[in-house]
Amino acid sequence: MEEKIIDLITKTVMKELSSKESGGIPIGVSARHIHISRKDLDTLFGEDYQLKKKKELMGGQFASAEMVTIVGTKLKAIENVRILGPIRSKTQVEVARTDAIKLGINPPVRESGDLKASAPIAIVGPKGVVYLEEGCIIANRHIHMSPKDAFRFGVRDQEIVTVEIVGKRGGTFDDVQVRVDESFTLEMHLDTDEANGMGIISGDHVVLKKKMKA
Repeated sequence: MEEKIIDLITKTVMKELSSKESGGIPIGVSARHIHISRKDLDTLFGEDYQLKKKKELMGGQFASAEMVTIVGTKLKAIENVRILGPIRSKTQVEVARTDAIKLGINPPVRESGDLKASAPIAIVGPKGVVYLEEGCIIANRHIHMSPKDAFRFGVRDQEIVTVEIVGKRGGTFDDVQVRVDESFTLEMHLDTDEANGMGIISGDHVVLKKKMKA
């Protein structure tokens, strides 16, 4: 019991230290989700369907109330995959590696929007089915920053950095992409596999330790 109390105190103190202005970056754990095009939303839910906003996200995005089923090449499926709004020009499905194994597909690790030669996948909604020849990726780990935050950390858009995760199962993540935009608030995004591997939950913090070659 005493050891557990010491571990809890240590993690709490380290989390507090890492979240200071000098270097703490909050983490958002990103579960599987879909960005949808107008055409594909019409197919899945009906013509001129409007997404219902459930939760506001950064950069003008939002989690919608609508969820769909995704189906891999071996007809293996994952249900209740949430759609994020607003509408995009192309439909994009983001999964973790564990999801990909379950679906029987092999999506590449990519920056959001880079869909050329990505994995095929099917999306099933209440009104229809969308078949994507390409469109499924595993999102690369990345940090959203405003220009002000980028100046404070001494980094630039598209730079690749290393971060340290504190805690009992902590460690480092290399090859972390920095993404800078006026609409962004400071947050590092990890998928569920990456987070679970180091015992991370949303709201934990990382520390930017060093810059790698861009």
